[in-house]
Amino acid sequence: MAQRRTPFGDRARYWFDSTLARGAPALVGWMALLCLAIVVPASAVLVWTDPHAPAPLADRLAQVWLLTGETLRLGGTTGTPLRVTMSVLLALVALLYVSTLVGLITTALTERLTELRRGRSTVLEQGHAVVLGWSEQVFTVVSELVAANANQPRAAVAVLADRDKTAIEEALSTKIGPAGGTRLICRSGPTTDPAVLTLTSPDTAGVVLVLPQDEPDADAEVVKTLLALRAALAGKSTHPPVVAAVRDDRYRLAACLAAGPSGVVLESDTVTARLIVQASRRRGLSLVHQELLNFAGDEFYLITEPALAGRPFGDALLSYPTSSVVGMMREGTPLLNPPPQTPLAPDDLLIVISRDDDTAWPHDCTELVEKAAMASGPSTPARPERVLLLGWNRRAPLIVDQLRRRARPGSALDVVTDGRKAIVRQVSEADTHGGSDLTLTLHHGDITRPETLQRLDVHSYDSVIVLGQDPAPGQPQDDPDNRTLVTLLLLRQLEEATGRELPVVTELIDDRNRALAPISPGADVIISGKLIGLLMAQISQNRHLTAVFEELFSADGTGIHLRPATDYVLPGNETSFATVVAAARHRGECAIGYRSHDDSSTSPGYGVRINPPKAERRRWSVQDAVVVVGET
Repeated sequence: MAQRRTPFGDRARYWFDSTLARGAPALVGWMALLCLAIVVPASAVLVWTDPHAPAPLADRLAQVWLLTGETLRLGGTTGTPLRVTMSVLLALVALLYVSTLVGLITTALTERLTELRRGRSTVLEQGHAVVLGWSEQVFTVVSELVAANANQPRAAVAVLADRDKTAIEEALSTKIGPAGGTRLICRSGPTTDPAVLTLTSPDTAGVVLVLPQDEPDADAEVVKTLLALRAALAGKSTHPPVVAAVRDDRYRLAACLAAGPSGVVLESDTVTARLIVQASRRRGLSLVHQELLNFAGDEFYLITEPALAGRPFGDALLSYPTSSVVGMMREGTPLLNPPPQTPLAPDDLLIVISRDDDTAWPHDCTELVEKAAMASGPSTPARPERVLLLGWNRRAPLIVDQLRRRARPGSALDVVTDGRKAIVRQVSEADTHGGSDLTLTLHHGDITRPETLQRLDVHSYDSVIVLGQDPAPGQPQDDPDNRTLVTLLLLRQLEEATGRELPVVTELIDDRNRALAPISPGADVIISGKLIGLLMAQISQNRHLTAVFEELFSADGTGIHLRPATDYVLPGNETSFATVVAAARHRGECAIGYRSHDDSSTSPGYGVRINPPKAERRRWSVQDAVVVVGET
């Protein structure tokens, strides 16, 4: 059988590849031959075309050698063969030395740049904030810290997450935008490794925030991170305050022990459930919570006012023209909305809502009160409520429990689920508490199907709560809000068909889906991760506010409420907000703002105004609401 003749080009290419495969010596040899093949002919052309070149051939060849030596840094010395050889040898030694030195420097710089890109250098900052972990909350926390540090020079926030440093920087830049004067420092590595935690210099930090990850075992990861932080701070003279969050109440004790006495651990699911229930009781309350927790607006501060010592607390309510007093801090314990006759001690701190810590200045506002415009009738009586709960997740039992605690006689709760055994068992367990005024009824059905909602008279309910679905164990869910958005779309169809707006309270997991939700602009939407992030950022700036928020968001006791404006002022009258504050004081409450019905869909805050000036005047309608801090 005749053999096929291989083309010369293929054989030459194969021979060349085989030569290069021998390693660096072959590569250096080919480079030398290539350079000589170009430099020697080019040098010869330069010499033979030079009119001043020597005539003898030997002199011209020597000139070619000189040009070649200068080009290739081979010395270029002429004379006896020994001199030429020594010249080439010295040139090669010099070339080897310089090349090696350049290579070492290049390698060191490359390794250093790679280390910097990997986020493995130590942060050298003082009083900075350290954020450990990665979840959707990180964008809220970092953006709020940036807003809080807007007037602070040389502020810094260090973020450590088990992700690529470049990816962290790009994500923060895309979601947060310009950080102003705050430096965002990103480091990469596991948050459960004490050696990696030291990269953020936690011993010199002003506060450390530990975020729960978007994983099923997020709470265990938080506890492990807190233990790693304690190990990293072992032997250090200073320990920064720690703010962490867990989902399950079962992990809170372990997290508190790991965080230490100066740590604050929040239960995100419990707080979220409380806020959902509070929003279901009065429309627009979620907007109030967001305004109070957002650093872009007015927030809580603790101030001292010696001039009010010995005077009753009620006098303080009208003593600040641009701030709203809601309580006092006595020996570390917050007293929200105490009786107006409670005397103020010299060492008491006032709890106020103000634009900044330097905007709470005293001035008597009693002359702004118009008693003739104050309502004198009884408050609007509370009536039984009917609540419809669509969907079920791990926070649903907590929501049912909160609704039971706040239930008025004759109230009812209807739960619509897909009938899975685990859900039925949880509903049954939630229904075992005795002494409740809430009647609980379970309906089986898929809330993403139109026929399920059409069987219910949704307009007969005082509130409709839509919950997202938890991913199945071991099966991550790409978008947990998919079913929620479908349900909202069906509810929107019912609204358009009847021409009546539904009082819907929606729980979303991803803040990006807020713009996709087919609901009215001022509707109540609880972004669980965002609210917890806002709360963590607030506490990180003043850990003494922990007890204040715990009281405000508790199931019992003092809380934030939206009450009809007609309980405080006569409708149709134009009067100052100081009059509303005085009327609320007469009812044993602290007025901190209002919601205008006329501006509920057009204004940036959807009609919600927190901490308006006492001198602000407006005409009050029967559909307006007053935001107060008072008894539940």
